[in-house]
Amino acid sequence: MATMAARIIHISIARDWRHVYAFMADHEKMPLWAAGLSTGLTRDGDEWIAPGPLGNARVRFAPDNDFGVVDHLVTLENGLKVHNALRVVPNGDGAEVMFTLLRQPDMNDEQFAADAAAVEKDLATLKSIMESER
Repeated sequence: MATMAARIIHISIARDWRHVYAFMADHEKMPLWAAGLSTGLTRDGDEWIAPGPLGNARVRFAPDNDFGVVDHLVTLENGLKVHNALRVVPNGDGAEVMFTLLRQPDMNDEQFAADAAAVEKDLATLKSIMESER
């Protein structure tokens, strides 16, 4: 498989990066800020089930860590696996959250742009939640 086009989408959050990571790594809270998971996640062993328009997706998250890595592998019912690289790192007294969006082989320009806009909206929601908890 050839490399895919990639876009790094990021946002600064005025909250200690460790607090942001702890919130992001609590998978049961992801539906609060990640619209694609708005119907919730159900634990199934080491994976989580996420209902969606294409059926149930299986999600496997990176284990808890001290590096701010919240990567997750999404496996769709059709077998397509999508690696989502999601990180939070220190940025001064706050945090920088970064998502690497990979353009899937079957995506056209409009779909890739819509996917990027959805990620930007999710990160803005995360920022709003994190900064309103102060």
